Amino acid sequence: MRAAVTTHHGGLDAIELREVPVPAPSAGEVLVRVAAAGCNNTDLWTREGSYGTAEDPDAKAGWLGPLDFPRIQGGDVAGTVVAAGDAEGTALVGSRVLVDPAIYDGPGPDARPADVLGSERDGGFAEYVVVPGARAHPVDGSPLTDIELAALPIAYGTALGMLERGGVAAGDTVLVTGASGSVGLAAVQLARARGAGVVAVCSSGKRDAVLRAGARATVDRGRGDVVADARAAAEDGYDAVIDVIAGPTVGAGLDLLRPGGRWVVAGALGGWHVDLDVRRLYLANLALVGSTMHTPAIFDELVRIARRGEVRPLVAATFGLDRVRDAQEQLATRRHVGKLVVVP
Repeated sequence: MRAAVTTHHGGLDAIELREVPVPAPSAGEVLVRVAAAGCNNTDLWTREGSYGTAEDPDAKAGWLGPLDFPRIQGGDVAGTVVAAGDAEGTALVGSRVLVDPAIYDGPGPDARPADVLGSERDGGFAEYVVVPGARAHPVDGSPLTDIELAALPIAYGTALGMLERGGVAAGDTVLVTGASGSVGLAAVQLARARGAGVVAVCSSGKRDAVLRAGARATVDRGRGDVVADARAAAEDGYDAVIDVIAGPTVGAGLDLLRPGGRWVVAGALGGWHVDLDVRRLYLANLALVGSTMHTPAIFDELVRIARRGEVRPLVAATFGLDRVRDAQEQLATRRHVGKLVVVP
């Protein structure tokens, strides 16, 4: 089969299109013919080795630690099961599936990812991929296309996890930072689908697309004072902030929250070092929450959303396997709105 193979931590030249053997599923696994595989910022940061380690923040590593190379990236997979590694998995053969990219650190519904498709094991930037049968969720009746389904797992799973951890419910007022990016736009759509009112922070050139996604108002991040403009957009304050930017806005923006509000962080595009007055946190019973990806329970809810077609992801562009470099190059510019998807 053809696969886009990442050979080492580095630039775009680390990605090579190769002919490699079709993987064979073992017991408990299934072989999926990849119909589409979404691109994520983690693909860039994993290739570059930008995550560091607890011992050395400048060390080259994936987000869960050192990686083995060569590696086929691509954590977002939609496709069709074509073979099973044992009799138990044969019930899935022929099914259209959405793949949960995570293997978890325990059996419970709130377990955390300990291994991710396209990072610790080969992923979907290929014609076929092997995944655990338990992580291949049938979505045969979904009204979403394969390309739309492939936009869901990491970005929408991360966004849904943030909303769950932030307790976002119908009637809430929510501020979403980085709202034109894949996770931010997913948060806008998912929060709106829950009945929340959304104010979204984005650039002025992406405002119309973010409003169409469900925001009731936007804040121009290029105007110079995001916190003041966000306060003006919701004078009664926010029940939750869904934040993929972090940086100085966290400390400066805590007062945007109503008493008992939740600030949920799942990214640090604006900087990982944060200064805040902790008195403002505890005197108003605020919660500052970290959120990484999803849990089994959250992904199960995402599958239900996909089956019903409650949210339709915006896809900015598609690329063949021979253009994974181009896809990652475009992803790094952040000039687009919506997901970039590889279609083998």
